[in-house]
Amino acid sequence: MKALRMDINADMGESYGRWTLGADAELMPFLTSANVACGYHGGDPHVMRTTVRLAREHGVAVGAHVALPDLLGFGRRAMAITPEDLKDYVVYQVGALRAFAVAEGIPIQHVKPHGALYVMCTEDERYARAVVEALGELGEELILLLSGELVAAAARKAGVPFVAEGYIDLDYDAAGKLVIERVKRMREPAEVARRAVLLACEGRVPSPEGPVTLAAHSLCVHGDAPNAPAVAKAVREALLAAGVELVPLARLMRSREEGR
Repeated sequence: MKALRMDINADMGESYGRWTLGADAELMPFLTSANVACGYHGGDPHVMRTTVRLAREHGVAVGAHVALPDLLGFGRRAMAITPEDLKDYVVYQVGALRAFAVAEGIPIQHVKPHGALYVMCTEDERYARAVVEALGELGEELILLLSGELVAAAARKAGVPFVAEGYIDLDYDAAGKLVIERVKRMREPAEVARRAVLLACEGRVPSPEGPVTLAAHSLCVHGDAPNAPAVAKAVREALLAAGVELVPLARLMRSREEGR
């Protein structure tokens, strides 16, 4: 599979109060889509407004990075919640970010779950359906950015736009599952860039037992990596050199609908 168009996304706006995480201002210029924290795992009203404004200034599309209500654990601890809880959490957080987007004169393009909620949605059909149903209630053709066939199937059934993402600064095992890092470690930018080109142009990612197939049209660069801006810059330059057009998720969906 050869993808000639690709989105580059990153998790942004995860600072909180006097605590700062990531180099958002340096990272933003290299993205096409930004996943903005909505207060549940990171982000506060001032950070949300600042991040949305920064995205607007750079022409980067904005999405809600929704999470479990877990500031202390940065949204990386699983919780025993009902599907109805999940739906309300998503609607609440998207609503908060949408208000800042309206204030800055831009739309909300997509929704991407964070941390433990991301994993829960990919492994439990009840949660996959719940996040899809939440987007359906919100309307406005919000795109769901996630991975895995469980979520993709739920989105298809509900008619919710879906784009699969792949990770280029994390490892995959031989079964194609992500190897999660508790603390994001530094990666060599050139190596991450090579992974990006392999995924975009050949639909494969490296693993200890050789490349595995992965269908993805959005590449995630972790904003909390120590050298995230350098990694994103290398990825962007390598993809462009390989002839890959970099576009936000909404453009990807339009191209898909037009059969291009």
